[in-house]
Amino acid sequence: MRAEIVSVGDELLKGQRVNTNAAFMARALGGIGVPVDRIVACRDLEEEMSAVFAESLERADIVLVTGGLGPTRDDRTREAVQQLLGKGLELSEEAYANLAARMKQRGLEVTDSLRDQAMVIEGSHVIANTKGSAAGMIIECGEQFRNHYLVLMPGVPSEMIAMMELTVIPFFAALSRSVIRHTPVKTLGIGESTLAGMIVDIEDGLPEGTTLAYLPHAAGVSLMISTFGCDRELVDCDNRRVVDAIVGRAGKFIYATSEVTLEEVIGGMLSAGGLTVAVAESCTGGLVASRLTDVPGSSAYFLQGFVVYSNQAKERSLGVPGEMIEKFGAVSEEVARAMATGCLEKSGANFALSTTGIAGPAGGSPEKPVGMLCLAIAKKNSGVLLSRTLFMQGDRELNKLRFSEALLRELWECLRPGSSLSF
Repeated sequence: MRAEIVSVGDELLKGQRVNTNAAFMARALGGIGVPVDRIVACRDLEEEMSAVFAESLERADIVLVTGGLGPTRDDRTREAVQQLLGKGLELSEEAYANLAARMKQRGLEVTDSLRDQAMVIEGSHVIANTKGSAAGMIIECGEQFRNHYLVLMPGVPSEMIAMMELTVIPFFAALSRSVIRHTPVKTLGIGESTLAGMIVDIEDGLPEGTTLAYLPHAAGVSLMISTFGCDRELVDCDNRRVVDAIVGRAGKFIYATSEVTLEEVIGGMLSAGGLTVAVAESCTGGLVASRLTDVPGSSAYFLQGFVVYSNQAKERSLGVPGEMIEKFGAVSEEVARAMATGCLEKSGANFALSTTGIAGPAGGSPEKPVGMLCLAIAKKNSGVLLSRTLFMQGDRELNKLRFSEALLRELWECLRPGSSLSF
């Protein structure tokens, strides 16, 4: 079985909403072995919706639609399906009873417009809405579309997610005979073209049913190894064989082969070693501390953070000598090293990290341009382990993200087994 996703709503095409629904549905369908071949968005126009639905139903076994089921005039999805399939509407007693119960709990009456939310395409399998008012539908579209399925759900993410988890996925899981295995390979410190050159022969020899996708992002590049087939054991074996080959070739750049973040990996390494960390941040403004503490249980290893944006704060909070700042400038490896040392002394942590740089858009010079970062890591009983000067390209927000990623990458390197900088 193969699927397509249609997202209805002018707001998606105007850029007023991000289409998170499609991403969730694609992941959920992949979990039951149903690949998504296409995702499309269309306007709230009946003729356009009918044409898009028909085109997708010609190709896909399952077409999932979100949006256009509400009570307002621009919600025209049911009407578009009626036009396409030549079917009428009928009241779902189950949907109406659920809706009435929800309204009673709120002390409200079911109005005519709300009652309309319980009207469904005749002959459809009703999807209960446990989070809202509009009923969802699974419709078998008959010989006209080779008995392919059309699934209608609201565009409100919480309502759609509940419908997918409680009804849609179990319904199609019983019909699916395929398996999909997705394995991410997450890298640090290597560019897309360099990585591609390193694994070109592996990519050329992929097993049948396996694909390799490059997923560049703001802070680097990840790979996604996907294998599709009908034999779960063979699918798992082929997928793992490719992943293992990539790890064998590019392992020193790979920090994970699962859906975990860099900060989660670092947290696990710190916890396993009984180690603690503190941070002193200038240009990143607390972002490194925020990322480290995004991980549940981070209180076991994260001690404290200093956001020392001004020169005075660097001097007062971390003991950075004023004459050092005057001589080398606040953005310098000398100051970064002094910040890390001060943070180490103040916190008592095993590791102290520091950042000082120029995020932009102003503040740069020919000698110290926007995007310049100086970082340092100090270690208990050892002093400063390393300091680096790096140069990034991006706007302020992107530079801050890349600055934080660069520092966490250096900490990961220090914590890796066998590193000359680790405990």
